[in-house]
Amino acid sequence: MFYPLVFEPRFKERVWGGRRLETLYGKRLLSGRPVGESWEITDRPEDVSVIANGSWAGRDLRWLMEAHREALLGNLAPAAGDRFPWLVKILDARELLSVQVHPPAEVARRLGGEPKTELWYITEAERGAEIYTGLRRGVTREEFERRLREGTVADCIHRFAVRAGDAVFLPSGRIHALGAGLVLFEIQQNSDTTYRVYDWGRRGLDGRPRPLHVPEALASVDFQDFEPGPLPERWEARDGGRRRPLVEHELFCVEVWRWNRSTQLEWGGGGCRVLGCVAGRLVLEGGNEAVDLRPGRFCLLPAALESVRLAVDSAAEVLVVLPGVPGKGA
Repeated sequence: MFYPLVFEPRFKERVWGGRRLETLYGKRLLSGRPVGESWEITDRPEDVSVIANGSWAGRDLRWLMEAHREALLGNLAPAAGDRFPWLVKILDARELLSVQVHPPAEVARRLGGEPKTELWYITEAERGAEIYTGLRRGVTREEFERRLREGTVADCIHRFAVRAGDAVFLPSGRIHALGAGLVLFEIQQNSDTTYRVYDWGRRGLDGRPRPLHVPEALASVDFQDFEPGPLPERWEARDGGRRRPLVEHELFCVEVWRWNRSTQLEWGGGGCRVLGCVAGRLVLEGGNEAVDLRPGRFCLLPAALESVRLAVDSAAEVLVVLPGVPGKGA
């Protein structure tokens, strides 16, 4: 009954977005509009992914969670509201994003929002592209608030250059801003709560300044979080290729796989997993269904799928999301 699932992407118009999801990944974007986000797997109240392949094509992830939650998730705990626990996106930042923060769980409960921890994996980076994340060492809350009033708060944020293949972890409470000229895969907790603290004087798609959430942001920022950088790059030989673990957290684990030659292998059941193709091409077969994964395409493997055959054409790079480790990184 269960097989590798592919979903229809949900495109989000953003003032800072571009058109590279079309040119890089063949996405059929909204005509002539700046698209900043493609929600690849989502089970939000306002936006639910529709299955695009196999016998369940046309049904959605909400139905799957209601009818087959245990078979889909295995031991993976659902998000609040009995929803799928992860939100998977591709972002195209043609322009700099706002300086923002996502609330930790206890703050989110107090403010009526949702906690949000996420990981960015950079797939394309223009020369000189940067990420803002965490505070510069020594910055205090008092200095941050003063700089905010003066319009120079960006000088409080630690920033560094990034390139394709870099990964950045953003636990809730970490102040951040995505720089211009970047495309990335985003793996996050199922949440859509963002508190915007500074927006560079920009106007939104309606021509008006976008709303800020300064009190909420100040309540959420971790003012002891100084100068985090990209995640370390450690590779190990595995299954005819190389594996790079990125993060182990109670919400999710993420790793990258690379193969540089034609490879065929079988993966046993490992719980609910999501695969996203970064480069190259691979074919997944399981439950009498085959999925052709090309760059920018994602696939959900239900926990009840006992095994999946994976065939790499000549070379491929794949991002893999797995269930988290209880108590890790909490």
